Amino acid sequence: MRLVVLDFLLKQSSAVSLTDVEVSLDRTDRVTLYRSIKTFEDHGLVHRIEDGSGTAKFAICQPSCTVDGHHDLHIHFYCTNCQETYCLPQTQIPEVKLPEGYQGQQMSLVVKGICSECKNQCNTIAAH
Repeated sequence: MRLVVLDFLLKQSSAVSLTDVEVSLDRTDRVTLYRSIKTFEDHGLVHRIEDGSGTAKFAICQPSCTVDGHHDLHIHFYCTNCQETYCLPQTQIPEVKLPEGYQGQQMSLVVKGICSECKNQCNTIAAH
């Protein structure tokens, strides 16, 4: 089952929720899917994205992630039209200087707007 889930995740162009995986794969149960994704997250294969939609989404990590931690500090883009969340690994989160005594544990940056595909669809409709 883990190989099936991993293969599914590798084929996605955007981050997916646990429900997306469950609906897309036949003969799966939610507990097995959750455990598989949690194992992948713990081993640096996938990262969790909280995009403000109320549902955690998951995407394949960059090669720099390991069991010791996630090191792919890139921006995520949430399309308010199609409600897809995309990793933008070429756009890194800038270094944040914390006040003395503060210790960061996680960092996330989500940009919300219209993705290129939705923008192109709107332009095509407007042209007709």
